[in-house]
Amino acid sequence: MNLAYVMTENSGGTDKLLSAFAALCVTAEINVAGVVQSNLECIGTHHCDMDARVLPDGPVIRISQSLGKDARGCRLDPAALEQAVAEVKNRLSPQTELLIVNKFGKHEADGRGFRELIAEAIGMDVPVLVGVNQMNLGVFLEFAGDCALQLPSDSQSLMEWFDRQVKPAAVVE
Repeated sequence: MNLAYVMTENSGGTDKLLSAFAALCVTAEINVAGVVQSNLECIGTHHCDMDARVLPDGPVIRISQSLGKDARGCRLDPAALEQAVAEVKNRLSPQTELLIVNKFGKHEADGRGFRELIAEAIGMDVPVLVGVNQMNLGVFLEFAGDCALQLPSDSQSLMEWFDRQVKPAAVVE
């Protein structure tokens, strides 16, 4: 299965896991495309700034917008997210060995964001690893059909899955 997803229980855990895994991939010279997210706490508010780093080497795009300290709604900047999608699309090729998408979020659930790029990568036979949260899990599974495999939330399991994608088990005759 060349589509896998990962979820963690703690807030920000999936972002940290995918960022660490992406760093391992870059160190291992895996031709990786996609985005990982980092969250920077904002002093004096419960919000954070969300930055998406385009893999493998940038740019970093601020994908959150400030709506004021008392705002409760979605702070995602749709234009910035689409900029990140365009940056990743420019890097995706048949030579890409892995696409990492930090989150199948509300935009993807609504048919935007990285949704088409995920499908394009699968069509190119590029393995795809996606972060998913509980709120969007149902829509993601509907999108993926029976093609998605949930992975344990640790870097070793992610690497073992990736290795199986690029080095399939020997066929026994």
